[in-house]
Formats: sequence, C-alpha cells, structure tokens
Amino acid sequence: MKVRLFPAGSALPLLVAGAFFMENLDATAIVTALPQMARSFNVLAVDMNIGISAYILTLTVFIPASGWIANRFGARYVFSSAIVLFTLASILCAFSTSLTSFTAARMLQGFAGSLMVPVGRLVVLRSISKADLIRAVATITWPGLVAPVLGPPIGGFITTYASWHWIFFLNVPLGIFALFFSLRLIPQQQGEKGIPFDFTGFILTGSACLGLMFGLDMFSQNHQAGWLPGVILAASVLLGVLAVRHSLRSPHPLLPLVALKIKSYAVTVFGGSLFRIAINALPFMLPLLFQLGYDMSAFNAGLLVLAVFAGNLVMKPFTSAILHRFPFRTVLVINGLLNALTIFACALLTPQVPTALTLLLLFVSGMTRSMQFTALNTLAFSQIPAEKMIGANTLFNTAQQFSAGIGIAFGALALRFADYFYPTEQGAVLPSFHVAFLLVGILALLAIIDSLTLSATDGDEIRHKKSGVVSSSPQPTKDKN
Repeated sequence: MKVRLFPAGSALPLLVAGAFFMENLDATAIVTALPQMARSFNVLAVDMNIGISAYILTLTVFIPASGWIANRFGARYVFSSAIVLFTLASILCAFSTSLTSFTAARMLQGFAGSLMVPVGRLVVLRSISKADLIRAVATITWPGLVAPVLGPPIGGFITTYASWHWIFFLNVPLGIFALFFSLRLIPQQQGEKGIPFDFTGFILTGSACLGLMFGLDMFSQNHQAGWLPGVILAASVLLGVLAVRHSLRSPHPLLPLVALKIKSYAVTVFGGSLFRIAINALPFMLPLLFQLGYDMSAFNAGLLVLAVFAGNLVMKPFTSAILHRFPFRTVLVINGLLNALTIFACALLTPQVPTALTLLLLFVSGMTRSMQFTALNTLAFSQIPAEKMIGANTLFNTAQQFSAGIGIAFGALALRFADYFYPTEQGAVLPSFHVAFLLVGILALLAIIDSLTLSATDGDEIRHKKSGVVSSSPQPTKDKN
C-alpha cells in the first residue's frame, strides 16, 4: 500500500518545532529572573540554580524511556498528554510559593518535556520521505537554536516590566494551541504491547547521566567539595559502561546502540555531542562576559546576544540549499572550522572592541552555529532504516539533551579553571573569560575530527532523492489523520 507522505512544508514539523520552542524558552528565560524569584521565595539567588538543574536532570533521565512509551501507548496520545502535562506544570511553577514547590513543578515540566519533543520528532521522521528530511529537520532544529538566545532578553523584559510569573503563564496559550493541532495533525497509532520495559537499562542509563551532570556541576560551583565530585564522576563512568554492556546484551534494550554501526549516525552522536557541548556553553558564557566584564545590565547583555539569533535567522533559508549542493562531510568540516574560529575570536573581546565588530562576530557565530546544528541533525537519520528509527531517535535525543546540559556545566567549569590563573578577587575578570573561550574553542575543533571520517557520499540519500510517494513508509495501515 502506498502512503502519501507529509510534504516538506507541512504543518507537522512546525507543530513539533513550536513544542520545542515552548519547552526551551522558559528554560532559558528564567535565568535573568532568578534574583526576583529568589526574593519571592525568600532564598539566596544562588540557591535558585536547583530549579534549573532539576529540570535538566529530569529531562535527561526520562528521555531514554520516550521511545518505549511512544511505541507502547501511541505517538498522538503521548505527545498530546505531554503538552497538557507541560502546560499544567508551567501553571504550578507560576503559582509556586517556595523553592521546594517550584523545584517539584520544574521536575514535572522536565518529565513532560522528555516525552514532548523526542516523540514529536519521531512522528515527523516516520511521516516524511528521505528527500524531505533536510527541510523538516531544519524546521524542528531552529527553535533549539533560537530559544536559548531569545530567552534571556525576553525573561529580562518580563521580569523588569511585569513579574517572573508571566514567564510560565505564557506557556498556557502556547500549550492550548499546540494541543489543538496535535490532535489533528498527528496520525492515530495503535500501541504495541509485546515489548517489555527495560528497567535495568533505565536505572543504569539514568543514574550514569544524572551522576555525570551532577558531578560536573559540583566541580564548577563548589571549591570545598574535595574528593566527592571525583567519586561521583568515576561512579557515573562505571554505570555508563554497565549501561552499554547491558544494551548490547539485552534483547529489548531501552537505549538500542545498533544504529551506531552506521557511520553517518555515529558521527552525529559522538562528534556531534562535542559540538553541542561547545555551542551550548556560549549562551551561558556570553551574557556573563557582558555583565561581569563589560559591566552591562542583564537586559542589555541579553540584547547584545540577540546578534547570535540574527545569524541563526539569516542562515535558516540557506541551510537546505547548501546541504543539497555540497556533501555533508565538506559542510561539517569547513563550517565546523569557521564555528571554532568564531569561538576563539570571542577570547579577544574587550570593552574597547567596537560594538559593531562585536555584533558582527556574534552574527557570524550564529550563522555557523545554525548550519552545523542543522547538518548534524539531518545527517543523523539519512541512512537509518524504518525498523531502527525508534531506537535511533531515542539515543539521538538522549545524546542531544545530555550534551546541552553538559555544555552549561562545561562553560562553568572552564571559567572555574581559568580562575586559578586569573583569580577574580584580583579583578582579572576578562582574562578568565578569554581562557574559558579558548577551552570551548578547542572542544569545537575536536568535534571536527569525527566528521573527517565520513565518506564523500554519506548523506547523498537525502541530498539527491526526489520527494514523492513511497511504499516503504513505516506508517501502519490503520493510521488516521
């Protein structure tokens, strides 16, 4: 039976992109609202970090289960329920009266987010042809680049001229809108009951991710932690090794690793994770640079970083054409080098550098960031067969979210490392940032090495195929639109 696939410009990728944007916006917008929230909860501003960490950790722990849950209960039901739960959790965040209740609401948000975007991406991957993959993935990817840049200035504006509560209330109309279209756009699927849930894999994978992120966070924030962070990191690595061993031996692993045998996919997981760590460190480090090194207000620093968003925006219309014109290996290597150079250039920024030149650097950084991100996300699924799509999507989303969380921790750790050479008590704030940007730039360079192992033809399946009707679509015949 032949199935008419969703065209490249369909509303389905836009729906998933909207959910991705909603999920990421308040996660980044609350950064500038933390001092006001701390006053509301009668705690120190530094104590509010638990609200951010709890969300990221919960998201990372539960993403591996998203593939099994979607397969068991059906993608439409899971995606729609996740939107409802995320919206309700946002309301609970807005009405929180203590740090404890706020943290609990953020964890509920994280659980909903772990189902929302990974399941939505899976629906898109199942519903489009290989030829439409580049544009669809570019659409889904864009909010992940835009939200971290737009979040701080939006959060600063809302906090300054209204109240931090409205950061979360904004999700209510967005959630209602997304729910309305999810019930109409996502195909109805019958859940499969034959595959057992891998509790052992869930515990091992979740504990390894949780320990690694928590250990790095302790390293970057606590001078007095002593040996404890090292022990936690060592234990997480051991748990990670056990998780890999279990996945290779289990007949129904929660996090299948079989797709890693496909070179084009493995590069986007390993080298791609290094790149994502580097670029996710920048939205954390740049506002701090402009506030501490340039003595700017939080709002003005956020406005300056909008140049990165402008670069993302300008680059978006050209990404598909570039990927169709040039081999993925060429794009990833050349654009990756350009991206690393922009990060190294940030190590030269000082208040004496003309603002126009700073804006130009951030603009170009945004362009290369967008191109690399889209190329990696598209190449990942170019050669994945339909029967491996659920496992490949789950592993990719886990690696993507995990590297995003590690990126913030790595940025903080790089600054902490630089402090040993330029102690902040001596007033040498700018040199510390310069060293940190050099470390992040080196990480971005290391990410390119993996791309060099690609063949010149990797990804040609989606660069040269013509879109249309295919008979190999994984959509079940009972699906209804």
